[in-house]
Amino acid sequence: MAFPEQVRIVEMAPRDGLQNEPGPIVPTATKVELIDRLAATGLRHIEAASFVSPKWVPQMGDATDVMAGLTRKPGVVYSALTPNLQGLEGAIIAGADEVAVFSAASEAFTQKNINCSIGESLERFAPLIERARKEGIRVRGYVSTVLGCPYQGEIAPAEVARVSRALIEMGCYEISLGDTIGVGTPLKAKRMLEAVAAEVPMGQLAAHFHDTYGQALANLYAVLEEGIKVIDSSTAGLGGCPYARGASGNVATEDVLYLLQGLGIETGVDLESVVATGHWITQQLGRHNGSKVALAMGDNRSCDS
Repeated sequence: MAFPEQVRIVEMAPRDGLQNEPGPIVPTATKVELIDRLAATGLRHIEAASFVSPKWVPQMGDATDVMAGLTRKPGVVYSALTPNLQGLEGAIIAGADEVAVFSAASEAFTQKNINCSIGESLERFAPLIERARKEGIRVRGYVSTVLGCPYQGEIAPAEVARVSRALIEMGCYEISLGDTIGVGTPLKAKRMLEAVAAEVPMGQLAAHFHDTYGQALANLYAVLEEGIKVIDSSTAGLGGCPYARGASGNVATEDVLYLLQGLGIETGVDLESVVATGHWITQQLGRHNGSKVALAMGDNRSCDS
């Protein structure tokens, strides 16, 4: 099957990348500048915040202030994760363009993550999705552990398809398929996607792969061959999962862009600008840059402190 001519990148660094950052709380001004810098690279979809309890995710406790501080760039979707109705109301007040809800393909992971069954998690989202749609706000759905679970092990592709279809039927416009612990391999990724695409149109699916075992780019290549046109990634490879021991960050946006450029796939995103932004944010955080492409290109970019 031919590769898509164009791919939409959904940037995860401000939310999925920073939510589990250890140590001191990342300053609101730093988060705002990160998002503004990312918007300037040509990225058109940025998950900017998470409206969750600061008790559980302290790094996201300033979501309202972050959204208020943005210099909104026309044509950019600024989205937010909203696990419940209270979070949705906060996102609406803050002016989020889009919201996201999350479940998993693993019963064990869902219990560990949000203390309920898959079925219960979906029931909780029904009023949230209905409320969002009344406000004219699109809802994106995340399905975690699509290629393996730290507690349950192997995940049947049919189960991923079942949860994905349920979220679509509830009103989500797109489903992001997450390899939360990064254990997937290309053949598993293809088989999982084939099962899901039999229930949900390919045009409503996205790939969200972590790079724990170094397989994320290979897995993305495999699902691009199958027709995936939306990829979630995180500048500098920031992120991880607190419920998945050893899980590294999302695949780096820089590495995904380099792959897509090599395949002749358009993204509308400037690679060098993303590299500069990745070096800047890792300097602010005092941490290692997780992008191999960024490290290879060096840090002598226009990343003003």
